[in-house]
Amino acid sequence: MRIVFWTGFWVFLLDQASKYLVVHSLNLRQLGAIDVWPPFFNLRMAWNYGINFGLMAGDNPLTRWVLIAVALVISGAVLWWVHTDPAGRLQKIAAGLLVGGAVGNVIDRLIYGAVADFINVSCCGIDNPFAFNIADIAVFIGAFGMVLLPSGKNPS
Repeated sequence: MRIVFWTGFWVFLLDQASKYLVVHSLNLRQLGAIDVWPPFFNLRMAWNYGINFGLMAGDNPLTRWVLIAVALVISGAVLWWVHTDPAGRLQKIAAGLLVGGAVGNVIDRLIYGAVADFINVSCCGIDNPFAFNIADIAVFIGAFGMVLLPSGKNPS
């Protein structure tokens, strides 16, 4: 479980540090947009009140608390799964990515009332209107890793 904890810890720390740097230090909250390497990599401030791609969005306090509860329940379930079912090293890292990212977004909802998204990437003539953050990347990779990576069980 140590690898799960440390992976989650570093993902959480990196996520929150990047959000503080971009939202507060670079003042993206006020500026709204910073072109870093157009069109490939830009910073675009987006407050996500819902789930991925703004689904279930709405500045409703009930939605906020339901999404916080869901993220914490899923994180707890992942930790229970990894603890009770032998997981391989890569699957433990994936669990840490998922939990660290989920907790990072929970903290955003508690502090800001929404998740701070700011990474915007576009390519090949396609203008991507969506923004995401490091926690979103970690949750995505972690969820796929939990499903696709081999467990620590020996096949019989």
